[in-house]
Amino acid sequence: MKVPLLDLKAQYATIRDEIRKVVDELFESQYFILGPQVEGLEARIAAYCSTRHAVGVSSGSDALLIALMAAGIGPGDSVITTPYTFFATAGSIARTGATPVFVDIDPDTFNISPVQVKQRIENMRAGERETLKALMPVHLYGQCADMQPLTEIAERYRLLVVEDAAQAIGSECGGRRAGCMGDFGCFSFFPSKNLGAFGDGGVVTTDSDSWWERLKIMRVHGSQPKYYHRFIGGNFRLDALQAAVVAVKLKYLDDWTAARQKNADTYRRLFAEAGLASVQLPEEKQNRHIYNQFVIRAPGQRDELRQYLQKNGVGSEVYYPVPLHLQDCFSYLQYREGDFPVAEQAARQTLALPIYPELTEDQQTYVVEKIREFYDRHVPGRR
Repeated sequence: MKVPLLDLKAQYATIRDEIRKVVDELFESQYFILGPQVEGLEARIAAYCSTRHAVGVSSGSDALLIALMAAGIGPGDSVITTPYTFFATAGSIARTGATPVFVDIDPDTFNISPVQVKQRIENMRAGERETLKALMPVHLYGQCADMQPLTEIAERYRLLVVEDAAQAIGSECGGRRAGCMGDFGCFSFFPSKNLGAFGDGGVVTTDSDSWWERLKIMRVHGSQPKYYHRFIGGNFRLDALQAAVVAVKLKYLDDWTAARQKNADTYRRLFAEAGLASVQLPEEKQNRHIYNQFVIRAPGQRDELRQYLQKNGVGSEVYYPVPLHLQDCFSYLQYREGDFPVAEQAARQTLALPIYPELTEDQQTYVVEKIREFYDRHVPGRR
């Protein structure tokens, strides 16, 4: 049996006619840059995320970058974030000239630890604390970070909060949607996301009228009116084709999320029935996990397990094999192995399994059977 990590063709088959219709209409209009398709999507995303505004941008990475640029984050500033995330999180901070300050993660959710954030700030020297301007929590794998204590910390130290919600559209913490709990919410429409475009795309959400206006100016090179520039922005526009595709998909997002949640429940039952007690399954600490990924801990022989699954037709992925503080490009920050042991352990042990909405129970049963088979053959007594 073949079980891919993600099957976008199966999703497309269910919405092909709608997609082709809106794309044909767009081609007839020849209106490809910004315009009504983008404006319409922005309004719908803002409503979905419970925010006043949304600004379509060119990618999730650019969503982070433009939010920091709009807020004036730059050289001499520092931003606290997690070392266990996709590169764009810390990359966006560094691209502004600011300094990423890493803090370790919660071992159960893999999200940044509020306790560690608090301790890191309290241990800062006075001069170091003065440079600290923002906090960038990541809602990893589709589950929100623990935002209540994080926002309380931000308020106490007057820090901007930029939510990296690239993997978490529709997830919730305490009944509040990802993207509405900070000053900015940054989302990705990369094709593999729960709400994916047919190429790159992203969006920034905010409740602030002034941030909203500034974001719209920043995405067109900082010009207002056209050809008049009071500050430097970039080409961060969301094109109308991607907006049209995402708008169609948004109608189905809650149904797709429910299917992912059902698949997560099925995995839990199958793992329990297989007696795979040594494999740690995702822990739901917030009230709406949308399962952008279903990430297990496979202690001891994660890489061997992945190879075994691949050999037997099961797709999987390691998110992420090298934590950011150990990436070569951040060597100037002078972090060392052992500085963030929880993140480093996660990088060695975690493995994402297929969780997409169209996944069948037969496919999930096969995945779990192959994992049980691996442990029976290669790690006796470790099930």
